[in-house]
Amino acid sequence: MTQDKISVAVKQQIALLDPFLLSKKEALTGLANNLVATFHQGGRLFLVGSGPFGAIAGIIGQTFLHRQTLERPALPAVALTNDAGLTTFLAADDQGSQLYSRQLRVLATDQDTVLVLAGTSICAAAREALDSAQQLGCRTILIASDRAELVNFSPDISWSIPSDSLPRLLESSLFIGNLLCTLVEGELFGI
Repeated sequence: MTQDKISVAVKQQIALLDPFLLSKKEALTGLANNLVATFHQGGRLFLVGSGPFGAIAGIIGQTFLHRQTLERPALPAVALTNDAGLTTFLAADDQGSQLYSRQLRVLATDQDTVLVLAGTSICAAAREALDSAQQLGCRTILIASDRAELVNFSPDISWSIPSDSLPRLLESSLFIGNLLCTLVEGELFGI
């Protein structure tokens, strides 16, 4: 039974990497170029993710701030998922859906990019973040399951991962984030 679970998990992940991600080479390059343009114009990358995707957003943000593959200056990336105090205040007032949008309204400008990571559904806080980012003129990117409903909003760039498995979605989101950082580093710092 354990062997079967291992085989299934490996096959699912391989299917997401090849053919799905390999078929998206141009889109990945375009996404990396968008981030490079954001950084060249003095903008920042804001990352949003709820639940376990918050942890993935934090890791991706850290790789942009610290480094992925080479020593280099920090890149301006901020994961909006790490403010426990604000989360508690908003939850106490039944305003949890404003967690990211409040931060964006104070911090973001039209020079910035907002990247939202989601699973099979997009929570109210992530939806409000995308709405606020678009109102501010930010470039918006959504990476989510192809089963997530995009009702009443349309990010500038949307990536639909063909899976409804939470572990595979988390792994794919982290892989995409790490790959984007590697591509951006290469473009900005010549490696």
